[in-house]
Amino acid sequence: MKIIIAYGSLGKYFHLKEFAEELEKLNVVVKLVHDSDYSKGFPSKNISDWFVGDKEFKKLILEFQPDAIFVDRQSHFALHSINSQIPTFVLLRGHYWQEHYWGMKTMGGNLKNRILIWFRNRITEKVFSEATAILPICKYLEDVVKEHHPNQNTGVFFEGINSERWYHTKKKELEHPAVGLIQDANWWGKTKELLILEEVLKKMPDVKFYWAGDGQYRKKITDQLQKYENFEWLGRLEYPDEVREFLESIDVYALITGMDLAPLTLKEAQLMEKPVIATDVGGDKEMMIDKKTGFLVREGNPEDIINKLTYIFENKEVGVQLGKEGSKFIKEQFNWKRVAENFLKIIEPYVKIKS
Repeated sequence: MKIIIAYGSLGKYFHLKEFAEELEKLNVVVKLVHDSDYSKGFPSKNISDWFVGDKEFKKLILEFQPDAIFVDRQSHFALHSINSQIPTFVLLRGHYWQEHYWGMKTMGGNLKNRILIWFRNRITEKVFSEATAILPICKYLEDVVKEHHPNQNTGVFFEGINSERWYHTKKKELEHPAVGLIQDANWWGKTKELLILEEVLKKMPDVKFYWAGDGQYRKKITDQLQKYENFEWLGRLEYPDEVREFLESIDVYALITGMDLAPLTLKEAQLMEKPVIATDVGGDKEMMIDKKTGFLVREGNPEDIINKLTYIFENKEVGVQLGKEGSKFIKEQFNWKRVAENFLKIIEPYVKIKS
């Protein structure tokens, strides 16, 4: 089998390259490409891109002769792939429909932005409707897809992680007990849940909370929480070295969020043998085991966070066991070999191998 994997940003290249390497071990011939190198169009920032067309895409297909195409975003490349009649599988990492709603609400105030959002939505919905299958990254998101496209084929693509990259290393100088969170602040529906930490900070003055991340809503959070001496904002951490060092240094990882689907940091923290707590929203419960690798907490409930953290800090042997079970769980369920094998099972019914 020959597969083209098209990534949309360099940030996604890192993980898709590991996926491609595992597919090749299963005798799949893979070509990993940057989608915009082969297909561009409106609404690119460069006006000249609007008139590029599909010449480079056609050349790619003619030379490689793929049996299937796997795209990681809804783009002109995905449209060309669908039009080529080659089985096209679309990776869906986010709750697109909520993101579109918040985009219109927060950025759709002027005509230019509304036109751009409308056009991107038109491309996205066409890709979703006409792709061979949509592959969301968790079961929760698969249910969301079925609500919007009930007749579309789906299959869950649990993203893998290379456990060898998450090893014990030097520690940062932090105050302890230390609770850490890594999360950007670009979507208010997700970020606003951090505000409930104000109550936690008041009632747990001896516990230090560290937040790493940034984004357009960062100041709305730090203005409220930096009043407390036991809260510190660290800015963005360099990936993966500074993230690894940070996770090595904290005592508990806390994912406090209004929405998340398959958070990579939750997997990374468990690989670093840290007990975790996570808001019970979206796909968080699929990335951990409640009461075995950590604890789920109710959305909007600071008392639940306080109770779970207190239990972990007062029962250190429990925290150690949660961490060990978390590492074991992630290594077994989210290794790239398992992901690659599952992916081939999903696409096999739709792909006809060229002789």
